[in-house]
Amino acid sequence: MSLDIDRIKKELEILPDLKKFKQISLQGTHDNIDPFLGVGKWSEIDGNYKETDFVIPIFNIPYINSIMENLKMFRTRIMKLVPRECYTYHYDYTKRIHIPIVTDKNCFIVENNQLKHLPADGNYYVFDTTKMHTAFNGSGGINGSQKVDRIHIVGGIDVT
Repeated sequence: MSLDIDRIKKELEILPDLKKFKQISLQGTHDNIDPFLGVGKWSEIDGNYKETDFVIPIFNIPYINSIMENLKMFRTRIMKLVPRECYTYHYDYTKRIHIPIVTDKNCFIVENNQLKHLPADGNYYVFDTTKMHTAFNGSGGINGSQKVDRIHIVGGIDVT
């Protein structure tokens, strides 16, 4: 499935300002569609929820909502990683799909001790994030690259 990145970017324009927030949920639960409930570390989420409860589209973004439905994604978020920032080395409870929206040649994910660059080329990538991994944005470094926010749509998937 090839994704239309320009169409995704256009739909994302209706979301709360990504300059202010590093994560925005695109899916809520049957009883809560707060776009900030499902963000951050899972252990810090308020309420008695499972990740798989986050399947209700929050925003009127038909194309992105159809992607989440077709790929059976849950707890899907827009995640921004600013230049010179890195996530902690961690694992998640489920595998994840990454859809790169904005990136730089110096943005990477480390999976299985392997450095991988994910281009924003209309592909999506499945990662076994139940294993230790991290991501970093190395844009704006000494090699002359511009500072660019790394923006991905990231959602859980059930592969059992």
